[in-house]
Amino acid sequence: MSTEPQRFEILLVPEHVKNRTGAPQADHPLRSAVVVATGDTGASGYPRYTGEGMEADIDPATRTVEALLVDGSELDPGLTALIAPEPGKGTGRRQ
Repeated sequence: MSTEPQRFEILLVPEHVKNRTGAPQADHPLRSAVVVATGDTGASGYPRYTGEGMEADIDPATRTVEALLVDGSELDPGLTALIAPEPGKGTGRRQ
């Protein structure tokens, strides 16, 4: 039985919206999608997740999007893909 998460929420955020540490802010997404595990491995070697027009290879250990297609195309320049914080874990923003 796999212990890898079966679903993630991907957030597409503009790279220029940063928090105090200089990281993109997850609380200002332009688009989001819930993706679920397909059981396949992507070209990047990480598990493949799909849903709501997005297809992603995600490293579940680091919660990092390693590869992403949005509506069949590569991510537009100036956008970055983040995994939404886990419920109860905060938004990643410093207060």
